[in-house]
Amino acid sequence: MSGAPFVAAPGPTNSLVDVAGLRVGHCTRDEPGWLTGVTVVLAPDGGAVAGVDVRGGGPGTRETDLLDPRNLVDRVNAIVLGGGSALGLAAVDGVMGALLDDGIGWPMGEPGHVVPIVPSAILFDLGRAGTWGHHPRAEDGRAAYAVASASAVAQGCVGAGTGAKAGGFKGGIGSASVVLESGTTVAALIAVNAVGSAVDPATGLPYAVGLGLGDELAHVGRPSAAELEASRARAEALPTSAGRPGLATTIGVIATDATLGKAQCEKMSGIGHDGYARALKPVHTLFDGDTLFTLATGARPAPDPVEQTLLMEAGADCVARAIVHALLAATSVDRTSDGGDALRSWSDAFPSALQR
Repeated sequence: MSGAPFVAAPGPTNSLVDVAGLRVGHCTRDEPGWLTGVTVVLAPDGGAVAGVDVRGGGPGTRETDLLDPRNLVDRVNAIVLGGGSALGLAAVDGVMGALLDDGIGWPMGEPGHVVPIVPSAILFDLGRAGTWGHHPRAEDGRAAYAVASASAVAQGCVGAGTGAKAGGFKGGIGSASVVLESGTTVAALIAVNAVGSAVDPATGLPYAVGLGLGDELAHVGRPSAAELEASRARAEALPTSAGRPGLATTIGVIATDATLGKAQCEKMSGIGHDGYARALKPVHTLFDGDTLFTLATGARPAPDPVEQTLLMEAGADCVARAIVHALLAATSVDRTSDGGDALRSWSDAFPSALQR
């Protein structure tokens, strides 16, 4: 053997758009009375093969049945992630309308006759800004579509992560990518809004911080004992929401430029849930609707079985790393004056842990 061993590293932006051809857009509604939003992932113009795996006990989804490998449609045009619980699925109409205007969708035989294919999932953030009925609508989906780009994905309290929380901390959008030795890119984008926590209560560190590639998370250290004790005291003083259904859900998209079929995409989504388990505890509860989509653009060759195994494992690690990035990028929000929630960020709780 000769040469240095291969060391996996993130792609150029360390985000979902490192899979060439994908674009991401956010619509963020954080004005007074609002704390919600929409995130749109757009496939290349020809669409992408897709799969899904739903593990949580309280999911809110749309067009997931067509991703079953036994069913006809083999390509999707976009994936929508949104807040607003089931009400937020209305945002998908705006994305479908925008795709239709652009002539993008499943061809129906006549020029211009297409049906956009847009599987979607939502999370629960109703009432966190003090007004229960505020949720993403069609115009918000269209707005997210309009700004979608291949630029590095904005993370934190944006899009579907605007009103998110993770355990006792503010949640949000996170993303991560990796380029494998074969040259194949794998990436994930996650809206973290979990019943469970992303933080080890014994140390204050994110559970998945050790999965960082290179110096990706080298700036994250252990919080001081004083900050850790203060955080525990704050958590104990908060009112419990145990037994209240529908208060969570972590949703996201894994993507790769490899050639995969629908069944392989479904399997990759399933293994991607291992990333949830590496970064959140507990996970897949009755009060979460945890859902993961996978997109395969097919720009690179199909992997052999060994490569496929490595690819899917990399996807799970990207999911876990994206959850850490969401936690670190989130900022504190306090809407208690409006009857909403006070959501403290991990960075504000543990400033000593961030080595600048």
